[in-house]
Amino acid sequence: MKAFEMYHPIVLFAYFASVIGLSMFYMHPVYLIITCTAAITLSLLLNRKSFLSGLKFFVPMFLIAAIINPLISHNGEIILFYIDYNAITLEAIVYGFAMSIMICSVIFWFGCYNAVMTSDKFLYLFSKLSPALALVISLTLRLVPRFKYQITVIAHAQKTIGMDISAGSPWQRGKSGIRILSILITWALENAIETADSMKARGYGLKNRSTFSLFIFEKRDGFMLGIILTLLFTNILGSYFGVTTYYFYPTFTELTVTPISIGLYISYASLLIIPIVIEIQEAIKWRSLKYNM
Repeated sequence: MKAFEMYHPIVLFAYFASVIGLSMFYMHPVYLIITCTAAITLSLLLNRKSFLSGLKFFVPMFLIAAIINPLISHNGEIILFYIDYNAITLEAIVYGFAMSIMICSVIFWFGCYNAVMTSDKFLYLFSKLSPALALVISLTLRLVPRFKYQITVIAHAQKTIGMDISAGSPWQRGKSGIRILSILITWALENAIETADSMKARGYGLKNRSTFSLFIFEKRDGFMLGIILTLLFTNILGSYFGVTTYYFYPTFTELTVTPISIGLYISYASLLIIPIVIEIQEAIKWRSLKYNM
């Protein structure tokens, strides 16, 4: 288990809600660089294998999103060339890459969120507000990863008996694929029945039902939550006064370096690197203990 995961669920949720919320609205070049760097670094620290395997999907998506914008948007003052009498501007190209960086960064943050915020933590936070809604959201978030894992297991099992979807004629591949899909649907229905029986056996839906939780809000959680909320409020305040605003059209906004902007850059970077610092500190601590033994 990673060190950052050991914090209270409300601290984890507050961090990711703050980071994802800010990342979705910041298009300033400096903020984009900070966001993308921190998201990639944390993804490598929390789930390196999954992140690296997902790059084969992220890189094409990044390029496609970056290329599409200048083809459909012809705004901007710096015209590079024309395609069918439509101007391709530098502003549109840069905006396309900036938008791609923002989208990929948000996806990376959600990947980190899924690695840290397990279903039991999510249920702990929202079960008292709306138990039914919290349960539905938790089951939905688990649905795709479980289906992905199960279909891999089924495909490998079918491959051992000659039902390989990557070999044979198109008819045989289609037949194998339909068989795998049929098995997956059967498994999903059986799993739904087992889940319902398990919930009933545990008293789900009964009045005055007691709950058990391992999560305890400690002093370090309060301290960390205070830091996150302070940095979040600082960046929101900077956005309110327009310090974080940047325009690509009709041409690029001039990047001004002032003490206030530098302070906001530092505060935003400090917010994003909180779990990175925690993970690095924990790694250094374990390494020193290992050498001392």
